[in-house]
Amino acid sequence: MRDHLTWVQAVADCERRGQPYVLVTVLGVAGSVPREPASKMVVTAEHSYDTIGGGHLEYRVIAQARERLANHDYTYELAHFPLGASLGQCCGGSVAVLLEAQGGGDAHLVVFGAGHVSQSLMSIVGELPWRITWVDSRSDCFPDKIPANTAVHCTDDPAGDAPDLCADSHVLILTHSHALDFALCETLLKQDTVLSIGLIGSHTKAERFRQRLDHRGYAETDIARIRCPVGRSDVPGKRPMEVAVSISAELLNLVADSTPEKPTRRGLSWSALKALTKETDGKGGIKPPALKDA
Repeated sequence: MRDHLTWVQAVADCERRGQPYVLVTVLGVAGSVPREPASKMVVTAEHSYDTIGGGHLEYRVIAQARERLANHDYTYELAHFPLGASLGQCCGGSVAVLLEAQGGGDAHLVVFGAGHVSQSLMSIVGELPWRITWVDSRSDCFPDKIPANTAVHCTDDPAGDAPDLCADSHVLILTHSHALDFALCETLLKQDTVLSIGLIGSHTKAERFRQRLDHRGYAETDIARIRCPVGRSDVPGKRPMEVAVSISAELLNLVADSTPEKPTRRGLSWSALKALTKETDGKGGIKPPALKDA
């Protein structure tokens, strides 16, 4: 049903789920155009919501927005589109648009296992501005109500799916099976793009896994990437919710440490803003020469 959302509903939905998106706004127009200033639409990697007029103009804007999302370029851009032969439209006017790319969640978390600790954990991290993928082979273990920022991935091969799921992500291994835990550890240690690996278990389990990985030729520095027992040692308790609080506290620090600092200058550049204020035509439109031709 998301395909029929208005741009306002789409922004709220993307923010709730931590999904990156681009908000497109018609800032100014000249001549005959399909939509007026202040018309908006939302573009994600897979969908678009609402419209700024359709046709090849909208096709080009969507392509430009998705290119920014694919490059993780969460900045703003002003662009100018003459509605002539180059766009296959005969309106004869021109449109100036603002593309505002939003990065969505602060982090991507992949959780393997849907047991008691994981379910307690979701009641906490489901309220954070993160994108979460929740993985298990047992579909009946997932609760009926899933947080808005969480996508369920039910698979009979969690370890086989892990490389694609876990790129640029923090990973928690909280499964019901020590054999699956070990297979996931092996798989993830081969992936350079995994940001962190947390494994539930005791110090005894940690030592056994360390020895097995060492015997299989993994370097000590690689084995040390696995945090086991997972969670903060200064948060006591063994109940599922207590363990979940401990893990959440540790994750908050890890996410903060791995998040790049914001640049000093953000948003539109001063040159673009000056051009915008100088080139208004007095009728609510923007003169095309001030803006970047797309």
